Amino acid sequence: MSRTFPRIFGVWILLFHGALAWSDDWQQFRGDDGSATSSQGSLPVQWDAATSVRWKTDLPGPGGSCPIVLDDLVVVTYYDGYGIDEDSPGDLQDLSRHLAAYRRSTGDHVWTVDFPSDGGDKPFEGFQALHGYASSTPVTDGQDIYVFLGCSGVAAVSKDGQKRWQVSVGDGVHGWGSGTSPVLFDDLVIVNASVESGSMVALNKSDGTEAWRVDDVQRSWSSPLLVDVGTGTQELVLADKGRLRGFDPSTGKTLWTCPFVDDYICPTPISHDGIVYAIGGRRNTAVAVKAGGRGDVEPLWEARAGANVPSPVYHDGHLYFLNERSGLAFCLNAEDGEIVYRERLSPRPGTVYGSPLLAEDQYYVVTRDSGTFVIAAQPEFQMLQHNDALDDSRVNASPVPAGSEILVRSNDALYCLQ
Repeated sequence: MSRTFPRIFGVWILLFHGALAWSDDWQQFRGDDGSATSSQGSLPVQWDAATSVRWKTDLPGPGGSCPIVLDDLVVVTYYDGYGIDEDSPGDLQDLSRHLAAYRRSTGDHVWTVDFPSDGGDKPFEGFQALHGYASSTPVTDGQDIYVFLGCSGVAAVSKDGQKRWQVSVGDGVHGWGSGTSPVLFDDLVIVNASVESGSMVALNKSDGTEAWRVDDVQRSWSSPLLVDVGTGTQELVLADKGRLRGFDPSTGKTLWTCPFVDDYICPTPISHDGIVYAIGGRRNTAVAVKAGGRGDVEPLWEARAGANVPSPVYHDGHLYFLNERSGLAFCLNAEDGEIVYRERLSPRPGTVYGSPLLAEDQYYVVTRDSGTFVIAAQPEFQMLQHNDALDDSRVNASPVPAGSEILVRSNDALYCLQ
């Protein structure tokens, strides 16, 4: 045997195991397929700040975005310079957003890219002060990272922290602020810029040039969702005021339109086996619609149950979600929309802006001020655990799996729980 063979074999083994070690990336808001489902099996159920924190990293500023996981990096956004204190917000011209990467194994800081604002954002008051200026979760294709910055545009950053491009998708603002998250399709970055320009915009990943634009997107803080409709085909689904629509993600052409709640929409839909499930509106409405249709289509069912901010999860023929105000946990039969249970959590959770994470037979709900609830994903309601808040700051982000661990992001810190 050649002496070089063991060396080559050893290198191959290292590379193979390295690839396996990072096979659990979480590359966008609600995971790679938008289902908010962990593929890595069981996650911690019970934890506390004293014994369960593998690492904690203090963040330089607040934000509502979720972390994403890319190889050995955890990437998150935050803002500073303005809007930290509602009583003394400072000068809006000093607002700056940031994209920061931390080492996944230790929490050590790796790099930060700064995006100073031009002062065009909404002042830090009212609804804007509930979540601030960094609520959009980044997305990655494994090489570059794309981040939506509201009226400061969309930017591409390399994996080693070099800004590649930044372009505007509109300069509009709203009292609630901006907060949708981008998705990727082939060579496109797709952004719901309802607030900034009343549109959904697709940009070329290579240089940020516009590939297509859909106008007349109304009062939507929902993120776009890619849905498999069979035979290797995907549709792009977006919820906005009064409707769900399916689009060709290559061209932006509208394929179908389904009536939905005639109100602003915040939750992002989910899909399973070609069926799209959407909740939202102040009337707390849920609908199901079969993707793949053409023209005007009708819901498979509609139910008077829902949430105005958090998105749902799907498991074993049922939908699960938590109403952001009432503290009621819902389970709906996904086949017909029948309410299987409606149960109030105890202790009462207060406001919930983060969306649930599903892992095996349980789902995790992180509240703004009252810690994390772990609930059995089954038709019989069972609360498995309530874990106290990890610090005194608010949590607007959803929890994220990192292998067998959980990442929780508050306004003050990023935690890795084991």
